[in-house]
Amino acid sequence: MKSKGAITPLDRQHSYVGRNLSRDKAKRAVNGRGRYTDDITLPRTVHAAFVRSPYAHAMITDIDVDIAKAEEGVVLVMTGAELKELCTGPWVGTLSVFPTMKTAPQYPMAVDRACWQGEPVVMVVANSRAAAEDAAELVSITYKELPVVAHKETALEKNSNLVHPDLKDNLAYEKVIDTGDVGEAFAGADHVVEATFDFGRHTAVSLEPRAILASFEKDTEELTIYTSSQTPHMFQAIIARTLGLPEHKCRVVAPFVGGSFGLKIHSFGDEFAATAASLKLGRPVKFIADRLESFLTDIHARENTVTGKMAVSSQGKIEALEIDILSGVGAYSQYPRTSVFEANQILNITGGPYKHQNYKARMRVAYMNKVPTSQYRAVGHPIGNSVGEALVDLAAEKIGMDPVEIRRRNIMEDNSYPRTTASGIEVADMSHQKCLETLVERMKYDDLVQERNSLRAEGIFRGIGIAAFIKGTAPGPAGYYGAGGAPIASQDAATVKIEPSGNIICAVGVTDQGQGVDTVMQQITAGAVGVLPEMVRVIEGDTDATPYGGGTYASRATAIGGEATYQAALALRAELLRLAGALLQREPETLDIIDGNVVDLGTENIRMPLAEIGRIGHFQVAELPNDIQPQLSHTKRFRLNDALYIFTNGIHGAYVEVDCDTGFITLLKQWVVEDCGRVINPILADEQVRGGSVQGIGGALYEHCIYDDQAQLLNGSLIDYLVPMASEMPDIDVAHVQTHTGVSELGSKGVGESGTGASPAVVMNAVNDAISPFEAKVTVQPMTPDVLLKALNRI
Repeated sequence: MKSKGAITPLDRQHSYVGRNLSRDKAKRAVNGRGRYTDDITLPRTVHAAFVRSPYAHAMITDIDVDIAKAEEGVVLVMTGAELKELCTGPWVGTLSVFPTMKTAPQYPMAVDRACWQGEPVVMVVANSRAAAEDAAELVSITYKELPVVAHKETALEKNSNLVHPDLKDNLAYEKVIDTGDVGEAFAGADHVVEATFDFGRHTAVSLEPRAILASFEKDTEELTIYTSSQTPHMFQAIIARTLGLPEHKCRVVAPFVGGSFGLKIHSFGDEFAATAASLKLGRPVKFIADRLESFLTDIHARENTVTGKMAVSSQGKIEALEIDILSGVGAYSQYPRTSVFEANQILNITGGPYKHQNYKARMRVAYMNKVPTSQYRAVGHPIGNSVGEALVDLAAEKIGMDPVEIRRRNIMEDNSYPRTTASGIEVADMSHQKCLETLVERMKYDDLVQERNSLRAEGIFRGIGIAAFIKGTAPGPAGYYGAGGAPIASQDAATVKIEPSGNIICAVGVTDQGQGVDTVMQQITAGAVGVLPEMVRVIEGDTDATPYGGGTYASRATAIGGEATYQAALALRAELLRLAGALLQREPETLDIIDGNVVDLGTENIRMPLAEIGRIGHFQVAELPNDIQPQLSHTKRFRLNDALYIFTNGIHGAYVEVDCDTGFITLLKQWVVEDCGRVINPILADEQVRGGSVQGIGGALYEHCIYDDQAQLLNGSLIDYLVPMASEMPDIDVAHVQTHTGVSELGSKGVGESGTGASPAVVMNAVNDAISPFEAKVTVQPMTPDVLLKALNRI
């Protein structure tokens, strides 16, 4: 690790780390030059379409595909039972970190029973997507409807209908944390506040839907898959194992990926079915989910009800916190990362920024006949932070204390790390105090309070929200391999090499879906080696061209992949200086590399370009001493050792206006101060925070997958499912506090979820502040106009 105060290649004057470099991919994308999966055309490509269950729960008693098979252009019709025969076995969505969880085995398509509306039952493959869809209409399926489980509140009742009778009940998993003496703390508390919070189910709605193009060559028995994926190596491992292929003969390429947000780290049956069709036909098969299919098949998230209470002293000290989580997941535990992580994260991080040590939490996860849920941007954190921060505001209101002041008295001190939270999580290298004071200054908090108060006298109801957060990023290795056999890599790798031209190739296991991962790796490599950024080409998203890695999820690309890149680049730099020393008959310690040239250390007089070393190292090795073998390519790996996560922290502020007659909420401004450690590219970090904040605003105010009592999705299109647009975005002011993590030399943490993780919390707190003159409270998200008007007793 870097000792404090030491100068590294990242800190020096000529480093490109910390600068605002633009993304080359962004230019290509906005000019319509991005090459997404659907843009790739291979000879003899055919297209898949699916017949999906119209029922949330039904036995499949008969399937007649004869008419569909006879249609012109149809090359294959496959049922779930037929696909099952091509699979080595079902998926089982469990992990060793959840040893007692229950789940039913799942095949890519329904075999004899459909368990949610939209589950694929039959696949039709034809010469065009239109022909496949037309033929799919001719498939005749006879169903016998079964009782459904539509609500998590009744799913765990003794006489509830069962999603999977073999499991005996609908309880997927239950866990309890009990630290300190919660009962005594509540019994002796000066004040207790409590509330029940309800969070609506929603989904990712990425700009590019899920997409796959699978091409199997029968002559070589090699499979190439182009797919919109965050985790190509994981997908390679799962697809090879499920379909019985040697992994080294399965190549996965993730070209341009148009957004992901956690959606594209999961296994989806229709993608595996399309791949199986390619194996059977020996020709390319393409499947691009349309938007209607996406609502019925993409993972959902956030459906939770949480009851919480907090004990607080009259002086504002938080004494204890207790929560009870009921999480409604879908019909299966989504493979490979399970559907219980969300509730587990709520349990782990609620109240996380604060010093109290009396904490009790229970989580229960219930199966329902709905689309499976799983990990979606900032897994669990928007809920846990909303609950914890709302309770802090309730406590402040109870004792008549300013929301900022109660946080000052309770947040973890910046000089108190490492330490353990009340939930038992070890945290380090955070900056709650500095973030809070930076936020207060940037908001001009006191002036804003005066403005809000004066406007209330005029009948204009504005509110100020504050919400602190912690965020687990870059997960460590614990628990990813176990009962479910999930091939999820927590390590990552990078290969950095010099070409004969003197240019640098950096191949990384992490991937880009619009965040600018490639640009960040370019900057790290340039800074560590000592070259211009334009001299670095980054390769990512191809299992044949990159070292094995975990891909991009949980804000890990820079924290894990960036450190691997940094170490590989340092190794190459050291070798280049060794070679330069031999050629110049100098000690390597007297030389430096700046902007692609070997120079004298200190004076920076140019001695030779890296192109000369590249030429000699590749073509004219005889010019080197006989005892030197040039090593022009270096691969390094990095993983966390014992840490569960690299934790980030920060705080949000919001200013809103509420129309108490219509229930409409206007977001006037939002502030985010976050600590992601070393910032590699400030403008990219800013935009990650802004984009994530808007995604959080969507969950807070607009997005909701609405089901009826028969578990039928009622708003499965963008006509009825609302997402925030540019007109709904407030001005978002972003600032960074850079406390370098001690687990790596790079010092970076994750930043991609810092906006999403606390944005719903701060908006809810601001809304509740705005309607506080009416003694009303909103504890439901999304806070749609009808929800607000009900809270105000206007309807």
